[in-house]
Amino acid sequence: MTDVGPRFGVLGPVTAWDADGNTIALKGPRHRSVLARLIVARGRVVPVSRLVDDLWADPPDDAVGALRTFVAALRRALEPGRPPRAPARLLVTDGPGYALRVPADSVDARRFEQDVTDAAALPAQEAVLRLDEALGRWRGPAYAGFADEPWARAEADRLTELRGHALELRAESLLALGQADRAAADLRAHTAGHPWRENAWRLLALALYRTGRQADALDVLRRARTLLADELGVDAGPALRSLEADILRQSPHLSRSGTPAARVWEQVAAAYDRAVAPDARARLDSTAGLLRTLALTGGTGLPAARALRLDALTAAEELGDPELTARIIGAYDVPAIWTRLDDPDRARHIVAAAERTLAALPENGHDADRARLLATVALESRGTRDPRGPEAARRAEELARRLDDPAVLAFALNAVFMQSFGRTGLAPRRDAIGAELVTLSARHHLSSFAILGHLVRLQARCALGDFTAADRHAAAAEALAARHERPLVAVFTGWYAALRLDAAEHAPPAEAEAAYRDAAALLDGAGMPGLAHGLPALALLCLRLRHGLPLDTGDDPDWGPYAPWARPLLLLDRGRRADALDALHATPEPPPDLLQEALWCLTARAAEVLGDGPALTRARTALAPAADELAGAGSGLLTLGPVRDHLGLDRPHPPGR
Repeated sequence: MTDVGPRFGVLGPVTAWDADGNTIALKGPRHRSVLARLIVARGRVVPVSRLVDDLWADPPDDAVGALRTFVAALRRALEPGRPPRAPARLLVTDGPGYALRVPADSVDARRFEQDVTDAAALPAQEAVLRLDEALGRWRGPAYAGFADEPWARAEADRLTELRGHALELRAESLLALGQADRAAADLRAHTAGHPWRENAWRLLALALYRTGRQADALDVLRRARTLLADELGVDAGPALRSLEADILRQSPHLSRSGTPAARVWEQVAAAYDRAVAPDARARLDSTAGLLRTLALTGGTGLPAARALRLDALTAAEELGDPELTARIIGAYDVPAIWTRLDDPDRARHIVAAAERTLAALPENGHDADRARLLATVALESRGTRDPRGPEAARRAEELARRLDDPAVLAFALNAVFMQSFGRTGLAPRRDAIGAELVTLSARHHLSSFAILGHLVRLQARCALGDFTAADRHAAAAEALAARHERPLVAVFTGWYAALRLDAAEHAPPAEAEAAYRDAAALLDGAGMPGLAHGLPALALLCLRLRHGLPLDTGDDPDWGPYAPWARPLLLLDRGRRADALDALHATPEPPPDLLQEALWCLTARAAEVLGDGPALTRARTALAPAADELAGAGSGLLTLGPVRDHLGLDRPHPPGR
């Protein structure tokens, strides 16, 4: 890749960046359309007459002059240091027209094509890494804003088709690596958005079968057959029919159980069973490590690990050994990025056990165990107003910084992050926590906490409107996730991609809504109800509010825990003003979590429309510290636009817009 000169993006809104990665201002849509048209030409000359016809359905009298003005402005933007009257090096005049002469690898679409071609010849693990990098370049639909223009349609369609091929090639590679859970999560979203792709349906069914979900695999094949018949009027192809027959027969060739990893696992498990007595305490120690690994696999592994964790903890307490219990509790240092608990009842049991164990530990020594127990208390108390949570996080950090144990410090920093929501507007503080996690984890090879650090920074930079930096952290998190088999990362980066499209300048609401619906499919089977419950409905509500669209989406959304904040606005949308006022008065204070700014903004919006001064003052007072942030974007999932808009303040240039 060249480090000199601007780079160009067409895998999303047409964009240009300078050599330092800063966005180049391209002025209006005509300037972008000229640039897009020349990128489509791949360095070939486009005659002035053709450009005029492509830019205007009904060209004005001074169309050629206007075109020259656009070209001149583009040249100044792309080569700001070019001396006066010096010939342009990039956007050149050649004979009857203009051409954009730039290296192929300076255009994201060209680099994407090359990466997909290269990945097809790589071993599976390397192919996944290369394809993750390639797919990470997509910021929205190809040539967004121009894809329906006759001159862009074929190229946009070709790139979209290639992206589908890349997603399926990546799924093939994941299946070859035995990572069927990851493949299934990605393919659900892919088939939802592209139901005519038979190969995607085939891969999804195969992935589900390999995760032990034969009934789901057969259901997918039946749905594919119905969709193809109803939408396209065609029968399923031989690949789908053959796979269905093989699944019904449970053909041995569909399984990957004969891989070297599977054989080694079986041999080690058998040896462990022979060597370690069934009632040995060592089994509990070993179980704790396995549960941590199981949780990191995502899919069905995460809820299974949560349930079995409590069983292991209970078994340790029954032995009356607080040191063993401390190890069992503290070993589950699974990085947490989402601030709403998946299972509050189970969390309360874990907090109580951790507190009992803290009290039972000998007074001297065991600082590492204490730090881990305190971090557990803080993590399992997140999203609540219990003062013990922030106190435990502070104490865990103090102990961890005195120890020479980077893993304990990383766990404590995760706890500090989870308790950093005492008020709105704390994105800079969380950015600093994420930065320390990234540095610490890179120095000591803590891959899971390195991913956490990048996701924390992604969220914080989104809140601050710095999407360029957020893009970098999303790409870094995805690369680490691919290397270390962390499939749940794709859920968060998939939602970030939808937010990125939503926050883009002039993004069509329909495209953003479709992106959010695709992202919602990533939550299926992810094992994170605390994240999934109510989130898709809230994201669409925020999108529609920002664009002044009707709030009724025509379906029956699950509002989950966000219903109290959505209800006043939904009632207003239906013209039920008195009921909306009652609902507003019943709206509670948002919990201290990643969405508190968004929920306060919903309250402020309803209070302003209803003319409820006390409620409006309460909401705006809570929001004031976040005046320079984007509401909700700190979640990395959705946005309600600049907080200033909800404070009644003017903002000529909102961040991230």
